[in-house]
Amino acid sequence: MKMQHFLAVLMTCAASTSSMAAPLLAPDTLSETERAQPITEKMKGSGVLRAQVLLDRARFSSGEIDAAYGQNLRNAIRGYQQANGLQNTGSIDAPTWAVLNSDTAPILVSYTLLDADVAGPFDPIPTEWVDKAKMKALGYTSAKEALSEKFHVSPKLLAELNPGKNFGRAGEEIIVPNVAGTSELPQAVKIIVDQSDHTLSLVDAGGKIIAQFPVTTGSQYDPLPLGNWKVNGVARNPVFHYNPKLFWDADPGDTKARIAAGPNNPVGVVWIDLSKAHYGIHGTPEPSTIGKTQSHGCIRLTNWDATALAQSVVTGVDVLLQE
Repeated sequence: MKMQHFLAVLMTCAASTSSMAAPLLAPDTLSETERAQPITEKMKGSGVLRAQVLLDRARFSSGEIDAAYGQNLRNAIRGYQQANGLQNTGSIDAPTWAVLNSDTAPILVSYTLLDADVAGPFDPIPTEWVDKAKMKALGYTSAKEALSEKFHVSPKLLAELNPGKNFGRAGEEIIVPNVAGTSELPQAVKIIVDQSDHTLSLVDAGGKIIAQFPVTTGSQYDPLPLGNWKVNGVARNPVFHYNPKLFWDADPGDTKARIAAGPNNPVGVVWIDLSKAHYGIHGTPEPSTIGKTQSHGCIRLTNWDATALAQSVVTGVDVLLQE
């Protein structure tokens, strides 16, 4: 289906529903007036989808793109406003839209599934550590899951954007958020993790925040180790070594286990080791939980944000963990 026809279908489907309630709208067909309408709490739909994609491309991530205003989006907006000298409101007002809309690339694009997208293998991930340890790799469980991570979108929204599409068939043409191909971040000299708003910021040599990502930070049992630390090293596609002695909620019968690499590995596709023993910054197999749940003390990001972070930091970079 051609892009223009698909967008027309979406507009027809949503014609009887307000733009605040329907996620299946076409952001690229919005008028200039609609593109300047404020984005505030509890909103859903095309305006929110547009904002999430533009912020993602600006490296002020709201995590999974889901066309719904939530805590992660509010924090992304605030970070973007602060970095661009705008009033820090947490809502996308006209001045904020004016800066965001300077990015004129399409919000949604067509993508044809490749053989590599559907090749797999796709296997279910067991819940028990002993069973995880038997797997040769902790890959994606489906082509749909892989595509969702590739385009930073929630599986639910990906399905809504592509009714009736077969995500497991090479040659299938689908509609996705236009986030692939974003240029790499420049090198950062400092990482700041803020526990109060669950964000990780990257700072360049001039003191400017160049990126912000939502994170999950610790719990009452494993609090974030506040203070100044260093990056000890960056590992991509890491193997995870499970040690039940380091997990307060481990089952009594658990033993140490080696968990193979892969996007569904407990630490995702990146491990950034910190000078604090047993602590790191890493990806996750559950991107929808970022900023919304607790961790075992480490700092978790979506796999795609962790990958972007890993490209921007090197051994020795300062890390500030603060309340």
